[in-house]
Amino acid sequence: MKRWNGWGNVKTGYPLPAPGMNYLVDCLGALDPQPDASLEDVLRSVPGSHLPDHPLVDISPEARLTHARGQSTPDWVALRSGRVPAFPDGVAFPTSDQEVTELLAYAKKTRARVIPYGGGTSVVGHINPPQSDLPVLTISLEKMTHLLDLDEVGWTALFEAGVAGPGLEAQLAQHGYTLGHYPQSHEYSTLGGWIATRSSGQQSFHYGRIEPLFAGGRIETPVGTLTLPHFPASAAGPDVGEMVLGSEGRMGIITQARVRVRRLPEAEAFYGVFFPSWEQGSTAVRVIAQSDLPVSMLRLSSPLETETTLLLSGKSWIPIADRGLRLVGFGDPRCLLVFGATGTAAQVRRVRREAAAICGRHGGLFVGTVVGHTWQKSRFLSPYLRNTLWEAGVNVDTLETALPWPQVLAAARAIPQAIVEAAAQSGERALAFAHLSHLYRDGASVYTTYLFRRPADPDQLLERWQAMKHAASLVIQAHGGTITHQHGVGTDHAPYLAFEKGPLGLDAIRAVCKTFDPDGMMNPGKLF
Repeated sequence: MKRWNGWGNVKTGYPLPAPGMNYLVDCLGALDPQPDASLEDVLRSVPGSHLPDHPLVDISPEARLTHARGQSTPDWVALRSGRVPAFPDGVAFPTSDQEVTELLAYAKKTRARVIPYGGGTSVVGHINPPQSDLPVLTISLEKMTHLLDLDEVGWTALFEAGVAGPGLEAQLAQHGYTLGHYPQSHEYSTLGGWIATRSSGQQSFHYGRIEPLFAGGRIETPVGTLTLPHFPASAAGPDVGEMVLGSEGRMGIITQARVRVRRLPEAEAFYGVFFPSWEQGSTAVRVIAQSDLPVSMLRLSSPLETETTLLLSGKSWIPIADRGLRLVGFGDPRCLLVFGATGTAAQVRRVRREAAAICGRHGGLFVGTVVGHTWQKSRFLSPYLRNTLWEAGVNVDTLETALPWPQVLAAARAIPQAIVEAAAQSGERALAFAHLSHLYRDGASVYTTYLFRRPADPDQLLERWQAMKHAASLVIQAHGGTITHQHGVGTDHAPYLAFEKGPLGLDAIRAVCKTFDPDGMMNPGKLF
């Protein structure tokens, strides 16, 4: 069963080892965990629905609560404190494109605002109902999960867009294929959500971001069906599919998507490399990214992230590894790179050999598969640590950007520093660190994680979070970075979008959305 006020399945946990807890107290100060609101109390706060009866619409308090918020810090504060400002008036669970069309007509007739819902994993406010006098209908695609067509000659697959990562991969694996799109939210996030937010998977260096994987599909809009046929390539004017990518539900509901798939790899492995400095590690990964070496993933942690991640993991081999590293001169600071190799057995051996050699030329120490295997086993479990930390009195959040290489290192230092300084303004300490999570020939994504003590007052927590996020966002803009590399815009990033797109660009986005949604009923307040 899925948690109603946190991440993931209620039966899955991520315990925090005692050394990790002591480390957090040393970094942040004494913790004061506060009890959360009970499910019963929050259900009692759900008001009556303003929607008329419809056979596909569930107006029960349970359905409306569990589809009211996503996974951002404001979402967690609302759910955990029991102060949810708005709920959808009903949640629909269509099973076909025809039913989606019927629901859009119902929403138009009742003047309802419509929120498309995939897996509920948004961390920037995509699925939150607006506070409005008009009714709100959330349309969940959780029942639309089937593989509709597999082209084994052209290597494409057509899915219903509500399919989540594990279900998509399981259906493809039965035929010997994979999409290879693995965001950290893979357990619950959906194909439609990936497209609507321009998602990037952990192994996108090999498989590609969602943009090149998306080959066409079907979108139900308030004014009709938009069909995107599949072409290997086309020069026929602007690409309408590009308008759908990143549209965040403002144009309509993605109900079907054709994606480019591959044969399951023969072999795959993940390896670890330690570097004595952040500069040496970043130079090495840039050289690898620009060398056309077919790695499938590169993830380089800063010294502070390396230290924190190893301490919080609680793995028994870490103290032994620490002593061994110090004996060979890798003390503090040190950076950890995890890189992946995917393909034939020969390709994996080649990537391992050549990547290790490049790292060695830049001071790196190749340590084999232990670290990489540990990362691989826990890569979809790490979000569960957020539940543990919250209950211990610590809030965790992340933000990400992508920048050209000349700005990467400066931004990777300045963004965490801005968060720490913003926390200090309220007399608090923050633990903030970064890693390079996705590498490109011309730049890299800087992914920042920050932790701070959770005060008893939910409003105070939100004020501190907003101050930290705003300070970091201004630093991102100052360094020429995008406001979001992989999580979309939603409501949290909307104030910064005009800076990136420019007034004319933002007007063009509004005009496109208005073409498909002239009455403004689709996901209002998101993106712009």
